[in-house]
Amino acid sequence: MDYNFKILNKTEILKVVPLVEALNDFNVPKAILNIRFLEMAEQNYECAVICNNNTIIGVCGLWFCTRHYAGKTVEVDHVYIEENHRGKGLGKQFFKWIYNYVKTKACNTVELNTYVANYPSHKFYYNEGFEILGYHFLKKL
Repeated sequence: MDYNFKILNKTEILKVVPLVEALNDFNVPKAILNIRFLEMAEQNYECAVICNNNTIIGVCGLWFCTRHYAGKTVEVDHVYIEENHRGKGLGKQFFKWIYNYVKTKACNTVELNTYVANYPSHKFYYNEGFEILGYHFLKKL
């Protein structure tokens, strides 16, 4: 298989919505996802993708900011790889590419959230050297 990693052009951002829909545990309608991704693309957000023969088969959001406890950081968001491409070391390759990419943007740290029940992701992130620092809370207004 011929895989490559890249930052998706902002004008193509809606191409990732079908993959994010598969990860969508909050059941956000596609129309709202489209609106939100268009808005995100205008913020401190970039979208990294995995392509297989020019077809997007994996996605990861990158939120850039500076935090008092971490310095310049990137928060990795909505990581998803299509199921038939999993178990091939692709996630590890993708994260290696992400680490190298965010270093070029002067990031000191990488942060992320993962769902409590997503045990396979916990194992993956532990193996990548991530540590649990706290809990992520959400309150809808």
